[in-house]
Amino acid sequence: VQLQASGGGLVQAGRSLRLSCAASGRVIRIDDMGWYRQGPGKQRELVARITSGGSTNYADAVKGRFAISRDNAKKTVYLQMNNLKPEDTAVYYCNAQIMSMNDDEAWVALGAWGQGTQVTVSS
Repeated sequence: VQLQASGGGLVQAGRSLRLSCAASGRVIRIDDMGWYRQGPGKQRELVARITSGGSTNYADAVKGRFAISRDNAKKTVYLQMNNLKPEDTAVYYCNAQIMSMNDDEAWVALGAWGQGTQVTVSS
């Protein structure tokens, strides 16, 4: 199972970016999906999460500016980031709780991480 993130880049403050993260491999079911970020000299922190049913929660710092969504058919989670601020600069990581299958065809629960995508917001 792999998560492939994309969509990062360099933008000016006030602009928008959309991150995507797609799961591939032996995916039977995807439960919670989310985005985390790690800024320079900081610990990794939760940005937003979404359940399989579509319930969401956000970090206080991004409420009203960011929106998380998912397309279950495409096994993809998105993060729409609006009104970006310099303090949003970080490497963004996607995460998913995935039910997969091993070589013995047994179901296994995995916590998968994407490779990280850099978001840089200039003032």
